[in-house]
Amino acid sequence: MSTASRRQALEQAGLLHPNSDLVRASLFKHPSGLFLPDDKVQVKYEMLRAHVVDGVAVTEAANAHGYSRASFYLVAAAFEASGMLGLLDERRGRRGPLKLTPEILAYLEEAEGSGAAVALDVEKRFGVRLHRRTVERARP
Repeated sequence: MSTASRRQALEQAGLLHPNSDLVRASLFKHPSGLFLPDDKVQVKYEMLRAHVVDGVAVTEAANAHGYSRASFYLVAAAFEASGMLGLLDERRGRRGPLKLTPEILAYLEEAEGSGAAVALDVEKRFGVRLHRRTVERARP
């Protein structure tokens, strides 16, 4: 895989290091082959490895890999909790509609009428205000 195609794949996956120009660690000096400063997950891993295995101070390891000291500790905690998956960034935003409980979803499957009318019914029955588009998206 060429460096350009690897960068493109990282960009599509949302895994580009936001400060790759600040990565000064010796492994990343010549961006080709295995080590690429644009690879956010690899840079995070190598930052942790530099501290744990090589004994590099936290501040020095973080700076050499384009991160702050505080970010180092967040990355380390995420790695401790989830291993390599912890090095991936969390998806931003909500993880789905918060108001759609299983009971409301069951009701929406059976309810008839427009999204606005069903939203009013849900508010009367469950005390939960839904937008008509939420109702329309949730219905089969």
